[in-house]
Amino acid sequence: MTMRTLDLSGLCDILTEPRPTLIVFHARPDADAVGSAFALRALLRAAAIEADCACADEVPERLRFLMGNVQSTVCLPPEAIASYERAVSVDAASPSQLGSLYEAVKDRLVAMIDHHESGVRYADAFVDPHAAATGELIFDISEELLRRGVLSHVGGEVYTALYAAISSDTGAFRYANVTPKTLRTVARLLEQGVDGADINHRLYESKSIEQLTAEREAAATLVLAEGGRVASVAFSYERKTALGLLDEHLETVIDIPRTLHGVQIAFAVRQPTAEPHFRVSMRANVDLDVAAICASLGGGGHRRAAGCGIEAHDIEDARRIVTEAIRKQYFR
Repeated sequence: MTMRTLDLSGLCDILTEPRPTLIVFHARPDADAVGSAFALRALLRAAAIEADCACADEVPERLRFLMGNVQSTVCLPPEAIASYERAVSVDAASPSQLGSLYEAVKDRLVAMIDHHESGVRYADAFVDPHAAATGELIFDISEELLRRGVLSHVGGEVYTALYAAISSDTGAFRYANVTPKTLRTVARLLEQGVDGADINHRLYESKSIEQLTAEREAAATLVLAEGGRVASVAFSYERKTALGLLDEHLETVIDIPRTLHGVQIAFAVRQPTAEPHFRVSMRANVDLDVAAICASLGGGGHRRAAGCGIEAHDIEDARRIVTEAIRKQYFR
């Protein structure tokens, strides 16, 4: 089946069809996924279209403010998922990112909305790799729905969710993916009364004791390679469970190697379960394509922020595999 490329107008034609809609987003959700999904949910409901959000994993506690108390959970039971006529995905570049949810909705996916540079098309797609976040695309949708008269106004909860989405994927507007359009969009959100300082505090400056424990433990595993140009941390399942931590508490451990002076490529290796399967998050501080490195390991993402999953004997073997892939790409 051929997947169509959608423009904004074509996407909005689909979205405004009065059909109950399930909005799905990637497993291990971040603020861009959650904010984009719940902003789209609010837009569709304002247009008198039944809509709810679903994910294979629960929203982390620190991001639940983006749900606006309109749903108690995103891990919906199978009968609830089956009750929606169609599904739309946001911020998921490939079907694997939807996790176990993909099989349940794949035959009803009418559109994917995304901003990643690499991935696998699995539905008619509205994809803009120049957008810093999927939240930018949802803002464009809101503007088009206002222009068409489908909506008379947009609620403040939408703008709050979109600000958080964009701030999250730009590192509070510090990353190289920020464009003039990004800043114009954010300016519009602030003009609508969004409290950007409060949102940024929630995202970056309000951490649980579990997150701080995870960062402390990750720092103890820091390893440098290639003369300090590559840095990594590793978090085993055994250590995670011994400390009573959840995967959501490990989201910021990538910042430990990334913020070290002189590091060009940083990565974090995590072991979600006792099985020998490892998740890798990778970041570039200079203009190097880490998506290409992750693609060589079966993953993908953005040029400066990407990830993958790998099989290895243990976590140090996983670190070695990733380090070798980086060396082969840039430092041999």
